[in-house]
Amino acid sequence: MRERAFARREAPDQRHQVIGPDMFVLPSKQASLVCLLDDDPSVLKAASRLLDSAGWKVKPFTDPFAFLEYATTCRPRVAVIDIRMPTMNGLEVQTRLRTVSPSTRVIMLTSNDEPSVRSRAMEAGAFAFFLKSKANGDLVSGIASALSGS
Repeated sequence: MRERAFARREAPDQRHQVIGPDMFVLPSKQASLVCLLDDDPSVLKAASRLLDSAGWKVKPFTDPFAFLEYATTCRPRVAVIDIRMPTMNGLEVQTRLRTVSPSTRVIMLTSNDEPSVRSRAMEAGAFAFFLKSKANGDLVSGIASALSGS
């Protein structure tokens, strides 16, 4: 039976971290590392807080080259990548990431929902694709799914 990343809050004990009025993170998810790549420090800060509150360790990056160098040696299980960045777009980062860390699951974030970009990201192997404006709950669920392998 596949473990669920989230469960309805019935009677959690101290081993569970409560992240909302009806949700808590199971302990096995608390030690997982999630990399974040976005050129906007305020987006990184907000996403880091969200994911930290969900119990994951977060490694934020504003520079795609620094992220790819890190991924070469550390091989993160999940990377959340912004589509639009000035030095290298998220689709190119995703392509390069596949060569240095093929098992990393990629979740793409964007402020514009362009069908052609979404399609290209998914065809290139993105695990999920979310709009920044609607990402909070979806992002947490998407990362949980990516970490559980579903």
